[in-house]
Amino acid sequence: MVARPPLRLRIEPMRIEDLVVVHAIERASFAAPWPANAYRSELETNRLAHYLVVRVEEEVVGYGGMWLMVDEAHITTFAIHPAWRRQRIGEQLLLAFLDLAIDRRAREATLEVRLSNLPARRLYEKYGFKPVGLRPRYYSDDGEDALIMTTEALTGPVMNERIARLRAELDASPAPEHPDDRGERQGAVEIPGDPDDPDGGEA
Repeated sequence: MVARPPLRLRIEPMRIEDLVVVHAIERASFAAPWPANAYRSELETNRLAHYLVVRVEEEVVGYGGMWLMVDEAHITTFAIHPAWRRQRIGEQLLLAFLDLAIDRRAREATLEVRLSNLPARRLYEKYGFKPVGLRPRYYSDDGEDALIMTTEALTGPVMNERIARLRAELDASPAPEHPDDRGERQGAVEIPGDPDDPDGGEA
């Protein structure tokens, strides 16, 4: 096997031309995906909305969305392609949203997550989100409750220290590997994944 050079990951605003791949990741990640025209409408008409994609080289491998309302940043959706999960890509996307929220002077960040989605909950807790309430029967596909999670003050000393520490850890972590390379390596030796990287991150 010939080793590939390190893959370059970048996070940038979602574009209309990304939507075909975004919809494919959405369908692979969620039992009740958004309607096909929802993201186009958000990009074109919702001035409160900010959508990001994760690109590894030129391939979109994840995406997320956030609404900025007065002093609150509300993460509305969040997913990594199944083939690219467990490489801390979800962490990098979440950190990008926190950076964006701080840049836009949001006081706190909040989101909803399925009660049963323990990997996502662990990730959000790692980044300072704490349970603050429930939205009963929030998810339309099966009526599952949503757990509301919110951060402390984004610019307070506790969050500042947490974000700086986690950013340093991510900066020191390996570059993502192409799924084909991971598959070949897993055939020879088990590769542990990051238990804090969510499998869909339904936010």
